[in-house]
Amino acid sequence: MSRSRFRSVTAAGAAALAVAGLLTACSDRGPLGDVNAAGDPVHGGTLVYLEHQPPSCLYLPAAGFYPNGGVLNQLTDKLTWQDPKTLKIEPWIAKSWEINTDATEYTFHLREGVTFSDGSPLDAETVAANYDVYGLGDQERKLPVAEFVNNYERSEVVDKGTVKFHFNKPSPGFLQGTSVIGAGLVSKKTISLPYEEQCQLKNVIGSGPFTVANQVIDKEIDLVARPDYNWAPPSFPHQGRAYLDRIKIVVTPEDNVRVGALTSGQADYVRYVQAYDEATVKAAGYRIYAEPTRGVNNGLYLRPANSILQDVNVRKALQAGTSAKEVVETLFTDSYPVATSVLSHLAAGYVDLSAQLAYDPAKANALLDQAGWVRGGDGVRAKNGRKLELSVFVSGPQPLSKQTLELVAQQWTRIGVKLDVRPADSGTQAAELKNAEKTPITHSMVGRADQDVIKSHFHTKNRDVLLSNDAKLDRLLEEESALVDENARNAKVAEIQRYVVEQGYAIPLFEEPQVYGAAPYVHGVSFEAVARPSFYNVWLSKKDK
Repeated sequence: MSRSRFRSVTAAGAAALAVAGLLTACSDRGPLGDVNAAGDPVHGGTLVYLEHQPPSCLYLPAAGFYPNGGVLNQLTDKLTWQDPKTLKIEPWIAKSWEINTDATEYTFHLREGVTFSDGSPLDAETVAANYDVYGLGDQERKLPVAEFVNNYERSEVVDKGTVKFHFNKPSPGFLQGTSVIGAGLVSKKTISLPYEEQCQLKNVIGSGPFTVANQVIDKEIDLVARPDYNWAPPSFPHQGRAYLDRIKIVVTPEDNVRVGALTSGQADYVRYVQAYDEATVKAAGYRIYAEPTRGVNNGLYLRPANSILQDVNVRKALQAGTSAKEVVETLFTDSYPVATSVLSHLAAGYVDLSAQLAYDPAKANALLDQAGWVRGGDGVRAKNGRKLELSVFVSGPQPLSKQTLELVAQQWTRIGVKLDVRPADSGTQAAELKNAEKTPITHSMVGRADQDVIKSHFHTKNRDVLLSNDAKLDRLLEEESALVDENARNAKVAEIQRYVVEQGYAIPLFEEPQVYGAAPYVHGVSFEAVARPSFYNVWLSKKDK
């Protein structure tokens, strides 16, 4: 089958009209001058950025949802910066650090003169207060522990510019953890609030290059440059305040409206360009950025506590009866590599399991026969009077989730399995996702450029995507998170991937990118290591229209 069989019905003109009402107030981009792509960066102007979904809770450790990143990366800084090309951890708010030999003590030396937007200092006491919440949580204030922190014991304020963190077991992933979206630093006022209040944008006080000027909840966020900002990562050629004056983030759920607004000049930069719209964006002379997320692949995750899926042969049959290659070739583009393991091939510890994940409907049918599921007259298998029927919710954050799941459902009919694809807006979804009997399968992924990403996805005290009681899997994940030697850690990650596939817990589909479109006059486009945008370096030249 040819790629992108499901075509866009985009009409750029109509889309531009549809979104024009939202963007009328943004048409003045300021005195940008006659600067082309080869010129020097200029200050000024408003970037109009269209987001597919509104932000969710903005409590930093729970804020991994990609729409949150377009906001929080502009408002908060981190102790460290991870170079998205080399993945090296570099100084940022921490100018240097020391780690003891068994990775149970981390000492950070902070830059001087850094302040939050409310004027309070970003000092060792505030950093300690942030990480005590991130590492320990707070039951009274309903603040959960951050998944990027393992084995945290306590903080120690050595002096105003020095903070030390102690761990009760080795925590080799902590340094990289200080660079992730959930490690954004907030003021004492913010970190002292309960969960519900930290979720609200109006309460996020960071030290980043932008501050919030206005919010229309679920519709629009206006950010303004902070004039005194002067503590970007030292490796950045650009220092001082951001180039842009303002950023207008407009929530625009309709795919054709986002793309039409971009290509007609109503918007400058958009997230979530669908695969079927990539060609439209390129044909209009605009740029596509398909950024890797380097983590657990987009896939289906099967819950062994479900009464049907408790049989490993059934799980393995579904794995063998799924063609990830057909999914990618039918629905997606080259921006979406076919998955060859649980992890992206760019992830630390990746191991190629494509042979174990090969599409083999004959094997799938044999496994289901062996498990006692017999085809009925309608083609659906049954056992002891029960049909082999399973359900899965459409996952709003995943690209073309509905189409992907419907295609998998078609594949599964070939092996006698019925898959019910349920809409994402179901009123019962939130509760039923936590019930393996009602939701036997989930469609998900998670990005992080560190070995601990696999623990984040599968451990029962983290995301627990499997709702599993598999003590062996938890033990393997805990062992991985405490191994100091890099080679040993990667070997453990490889072992975990093999175990997850052998148990039929995962059906990896593709390596999910974050796909953006930007106008040719938008320069300095950059992302963190797992594809969330940073607008600090962005500048606008004269529109070539």
